[in-house]
Amino acid sequence: MKVKAEIQNFISIVLGILSASIGLKGFLLSSKFIDGGVTGISMLIAETTGFPISVLIFVINAPFLYLGYRRLGLLFAIKSALAIGGLSLCLAFMHFPDVTPDKLLTAVFGGFFIGVGSGLAMRAGAVLDGTEIAAVLVSKQTQLLRVSDVVLLLNVIIFSTAALFLGIESALYSILTYVAASKMIDFILNGFEQYTGITVISTKSDVIRRVITQRLGRGVTIYQGKSGYGKDGQINDPRDIIFTVATRLEIPSIKQAILKIDPSAFIVQQSIDDTTGGLLKRKGIH
Repeated sequence: MKVKAEIQNFISIVLGILSASIGLKGFLLSSKFIDGGVTGISMLIAETTGFPISVLIFVINAPFLYLGYRRLGLLFAIKSALAIGGLSLCLAFMHFPDVTPDKLLTAVFGGFFIGVGSGLAMRAGAVLDGTEIAAVLVSKQTQLLRVSDVVLLLNVIIFSTAALFLGIESALYSILTYVAASKMIDFILNGFEQYTGITVISTKSDVIRRVITQRLGRGVTIYQGKSGYGKDGQINDPRDIIFTVATRLEIPSIKQAILKIDPSAFIVQQSIDDTTGGLLKRKGIH
């Protein structure tokens, strides 16, 4: 089973390398648009100095691969080194024709293919860009910045530099490329069925639980809690707190059913990046 999983990971990394190569050589490089992260730094240096981007991508990523080895293990470092090395070889030796001269299409679809490539590599336990590794380490050291804050700060610096050396128009299109790539990475990692957690506090929790499980086909978890304010009863009155997970498309119907039972129910929603196990798919309702 493990061998089969690693074969699937290998295929995913190869497809990711090819997709990212198409995005770079088929769209971005000829238009002087860049992406974010280490890839963007490599493209910017290559554009301003003429140094081969295939070499720059591997060299600049090398320190991050070492950090990944120290923090995330040997297997991650090997997979990532092979993925980044494969991307460098593709950029050096494979030919991809320029797909379109249209700048908007170039920015959007260049980001699309890079995002697909990065997402496939991440799903296989590797990276094509070492920025995320650095962001995790910096956020742990400072404890004041989240990983997303560090990535955003780095990319602000990259695109500001791009505006200085490549011009405002190229920098703006590059930001569009980065946004497209980020959205595709989210889609590859989370899919259409991005889940949302719902917490419900109500005096009619038992009825709500039955509706969610029996009529809507969703699993629930019940927490034991107490009233902290007393608006619906005495302070410290015991009550059940319901937690369930559903897709974004199912949220409106679940909220509508809850509020129909108890219009004063307190409902809290939070985004969930990943889930494992439990009842995530709808049960068959008879």
